[in-house]
Formats: sequence, structure tokens, C-alpha cells
Amino acid sequence: MSHRDSGPDGAATAGPDGAATAGSPDGESILDRFSLAGQVVVITGASSGLGAGFAVAMASAGADVVLAARREDRLVSVAERVRQWGREALIVRTDVTDPDACTNLIAEAVTHFGRVDVLVNNAGVGTAVPALREEPNEFRHVVDVNLMGAYWVAQAAARVMRPGSSIINISSVLGLIKSFAPQAAYSASKAGLIGLTRDLAQQWSGRKGIRVNAIAPGYFASEMTAEVPPAQLTEFLRHSSPLARLGEQQEIDAAVIFLASRASSYITGITLPVDGGMSTH
Repeated sequence: MSHRDSGPDGAATAGPDGAATAGSPDGESILDRFSLAGQVVVITGASSGLGAGFAVAMASAGADVVLAARREDRLVSVAERVRQWGREALIVRTDVTDPDACTNLIAEAVTHFGRVDVLVNNAGVGTAVPALREEPNEFRHVVDVNLMGAYWVAQAAARVMRPGSSIINISSVLGLIKSFAPQAAYSASKAGLIGLTRDLAQQWSGRKGIRVNAIAPGYFASEMTAEVPPAQLTEFLRHSSPLARLGEQQEIDAAVIFLASRASSYITGITLPVDGGMSTH
């Protein structure tokens, strides 16, 4: 029997168009597992950059989206893009450094939608300050946003999430490898977020059925990379990344959808680099 013809043992079967599809007792296709239809996704740092892109991607996969950021005015346009997909968007102004604000964010989501299925901890800030010149308040602020903020929101979400839910922490390739600039606070906070991801996965995946994973993005087109002279950026990427280019929003959107959905139902506690191979150097 060929792979195409094999059946209820879980091997591939032929689909309606003749293509091979994964065998499933309930007839579910493998692509169905990537759907977020009917789910509610909370995204912090959703006002711009990767976070805004994640919001639109989640809507395209069928989810309603709760948009959280300090700059409420910038969330309005993101909400409009979500609604263009026929999904609902809720805006909640949130400062993730305030634990009470994080609790309020999740409470607002539950009041409006009745549930939270996915959390994307994307809020983040960065500095490039030589370690001997970095002030204590500068270091603390980066850690408060990037690490502590993710923890406060995850705590609040885990209290209401049902089994099968997913938390995705957006770390950085600089949490895995050395930085190319003086970024002690940023690198430490992102490495800490990877450690937090592993611990929360250990605590919550078995007992509560909540999967916790992280993504470590490399360099993507953003407000920060736009400030780097193009020739300098090209040369940097040529030496630091096997793919030698910036990442595109859809390339990291796909990773976030994967970890948010049932496609990754047997994955928890991992950090997925989406970095053009930068972490292999």
C-alpha cells in the first residue's frame, strides 16, 4: 500500500483534489489545525511593528483580538485592520509594568469576549548603552517591560485560561547569542524571558493544560532597523545571518500562528528562533 492510499493507521490519504492529506479519524485536515476560528487572542505591544502584524495575522486565522499598548491612539488603525477580516477587536490601554493594569487587561478581555485562548507577550523596549554608562533606572525599565511585564500578563491570563490555551513570549535572538551592540539590559531581559518560558511551561502545561513557548526573532523591518543606514545594515546581515537579509512580517506571523494553534499541541517550553539562521553563528 502506498503512502497515498494508507488509511486509519494515521498515514496519509488522498484528499478531494488527489493530494495527500494526513489521516484523521474525524476527517480533519492538517491545515484545520492551524485555524484560530472562534478563539480570543490578547496581544501586548500591539500598536506597531511586529505586534500590529501579529494582530492582523491572528484575525486572518479566524481569531478575535484584544489589542494592548500604552499608545491607545495608535491601536485604532490596527483595530480597523483586524475588523477588515470580519473579526472583532477590543482596545485596552495597558502599561505592562503595572501589575494591576495587566490584571485589568485580562479582566476586560473576559468581560467582553468571555474567554482568553491565546496570549502573545510582545511588549518590549530596547536600549543601546555601554554597560559602564548605563543608569540603574535605564536597566530596570527595560527589564520591567520585557521580562516583568510578560510575567504579570501571563499570571493574569493563566488564571482564566482553559486547557488547550497557549502563551507565546516574544524574546529575541539576542537572548540566545551575543549582542552586536552594547545592549546588556535588552539581552539580559530577553534571555530571562526564555528562562521564564521554560519554567511556566513546566508549571502550567501538565497541571493546567496551558502551553508556554517563546519565539526568538532576528532582525525584521521595523522602526528601529529603519534608523540604520541601508549599506551598513546590508553588510551587517551579510556577516551575521546565513540568509543575509531582514525577515518579513509574514515569516514570523506564520510562526506565531503555529504556536498559537493546535498545530503545535504537543509543543511546550521551547524557544523557536525565527532569525534567518543568525543563532547558528
